[in-house]
Amino acid sequence: MARKKLATFTLYGLQILDEQGRVDKELEPDLGREDLHRLYRAMVLSREADQRMLNLQRQGRIGTFGPGTGQEGSFCGSAFALKEGDWMVGAYRELGARLMRGEPLAKALLLYNGFEEGCSPTPEMKNMLPISIVIPMQFLQAVGIGYSLKYRGIEETAVITYTGDGGTSEGDFHEALNYASAWQVPVVFVVQNNQYAISVPRHKQTRSRTLAQKGLPFEMPAVQVDGNDALGMYVATKEALERAYAGEGPTLIEAVTYRMLMHTTADDPTKYRDQAEVDAWAKKDPIDRFRIYLENKGLWDGKQEEAMRAGIKEEIDAAVAEFEGMKDFRPDACFDHVYGTRHDVIEEQRAHFLAELEKERNDA
Repeated sequence: MARKKLATFTLYGLQILDEQGRVDKELEPDLGREDLHRLYRAMVLSREADQRMLNLQRQGRIGTFGPGTGQEGSFCGSAFALKEGDWMVGAYRELGARLMRGEPLAKALLLYNGFEEGCSPTPEMKNMLPISIVIPMQFLQAVGIGYSLKYRGIEETAVITYTGDGGTSEGDFHEALNYASAWQVPVVFVVQNNQYAISVPRHKQTRSRTLAQKGLPFEMPAVQVDGNDALGMYVATKEALERAYAGEGPTLIEAVTYRMLMHTTADDPTKYRDQAEVDAWAKKDPIDRFRIYLENKGLWDGKQEEAMRAGIKEEIDAAVAEFEGMKDFRPDACFDHVYGTRHDVIEEQRAHFLAELEKERNDA
């Protein structure tokens, strides 16, 4: 039997807004002033919330969290393409996208301070699962939701899910893509390639030239996007959602971006990357380029910037005050659900815990 070529594959990259804020007019999406302002504000809110949370963590007022600073174009640009009825199944670095979908910032602060109530939905939140810490378990959950939507005949509705570059090295990633493709479910997979899986650089994780190409073995449309280009992410996600709505199955989007801060507040990135690399990526900042883009279009100026940031500060201040004003949490609530019913040993531990807590209060 002669050797013959069985298949060839083509992979495309997308950038609409470059590092200097210059836009490709042929690819520029038709978004009005209000929409562009809303997207820009969402990115700035995400970054300012990150900074406030970092300050709170260093002051011992919240626990560990994973900042999304530098990646706002990736998750805000993609989430901006969602319709109200779509689902979002995230990891732990898409705070800005969650805020866009209605999650109150005070609820996020609850979660990062160790309160289970931070995972519960509120009426404002639009079809979101709690954040997933296990990587990338959320991809399988997203496929399950997508399968349910298809099975129940719910049309014009899709699911978006996120992971980092390290997630593509996990078995759940490949299982999810396989079943999503086999079942042709309406799911958009976004891989935020921020160059590091905690401290492991991308080149040590995989030999693949791109992460987008990991969708090709599953006969899945895939594209690599400049993840710091919010317009590019919006367009790529919108196109993927339209395919999903039309019953054409899943899409894989690789967003090439960079984590400007630590993996989590328990991490020291200076141990595994140098400042020159960080400085180089800072020149590709998603917020700076979007602001320049708006200014070049005559849609933004210094007074608007000042007013927006003042409003964001007030919003964050109010959220922190709301969070820190919550005093009705029972300190022993964590003992309630260790088992389905009460257990003597657990109750002994509860009593010991409460006694020690009271002793500490008296000592103070």
